[in-house]
Amino acid sequence: MSVGNRQRSFLDPQAVARLSAIPLFSRRAMVGSVSGIHASPHRGSSVEFAEYRRYVPGDDLRRLDWRAYGRSDRYYVKEFEADTNLRCCLILDTSGSMNFGSSELKKIEYARRLLGSLAHIAVRQGDAVGITCVAEKIVTTIPPRRTPSHLRGVFDILEHAEPKGDTRLVERLHELAETIAQRALVVIASDLFVPPAELKEAFEHLRFRKHDVAVFHLFDPLEISFDFQRPMRFLDMEGGPSIFAEPTEIADRYHTALNDYLTEMKDVVLGAAVDYHRVGLDDDYELVLRNFLSTRTRMKGSR
Repeated sequence: MSVGNRQRSFLDPQAVARLSAIPLFSRRAMVGSVSGIHASPHRGSSVEFAEYRRYVPGDDLRRLDWRAYGRSDRYYVKEFEADTNLRCCLILDTSGSMNFGSSELKKIEYARRLLGSLAHIAVRQGDAVGITCVAEKIVTTIPPRRTPSHLRGVFDILEHAEPKGDTRLVERLHELAETIAQRALVVIASDLFVPPAELKEAFEHLRFRKHDVAVFHLFDPLEISFDFQRPMRFLDMEGGPSIFAEPTEIADRYHTALNDYLTEMKDVVLGAAVDYHRVGLDDDYELVLRNFLSTRTRMKGSR
């Protein structure tokens, strides 16, 4: 897809056009800068009636409900739900393990497709988008804005993101929980190679700051199947020591450890109310995003 006269290999114009037919909603009320399609915690002007409130001096007389006055001989003001725009903060894990892929498609490339498509959808519907790349530290970041020219900057960062270094995802999520100034939809794309118990604290920190948290948990199919047929050396892509092993001798222990990890991760995301999606690199990313968007349409933001 071409944006700003540049071809973006991670964007499929037809897929993005199909996905754009489904709005991107927040599951929580947002505090934006302009009117939009998302629920706001504040009262305002819209067509959706919220409640009656007793008149107090200084209220706009145009909002008085004269029928309510005729029934009760008291002055009441009509209040309506306010709608606002969304701040979408994309977080891309750029640690070394994101460079893994048993086929031509690596985790970082799949993440580019997911986050790039969401960024395009959000800006197209008038929402603000920013992006942060994290590894041992915050590698690069730009705050959310909602202009097409800003979207080009988001795409540039996605395009040039280079996976390297150790994972310090938990520390960076705590840092971002404190530095993202307003309520936001925080979308994380990562293989989550960190202890689930530590992630729980980071997710709860984000939720405490009233952010709506969504996670795409990326797996290569080989990480699930562990289908290796001969002795081989396993390399730590984040700088740790390599291990030479006979796969058939450790397969049972590997699958036990993996199942324990996934079970604990499930408990963590349920407890922290995270919108969690486990994604294989062999999954159709358009279907993954369609499910993500459709589910949010059904769960559209509580006030």
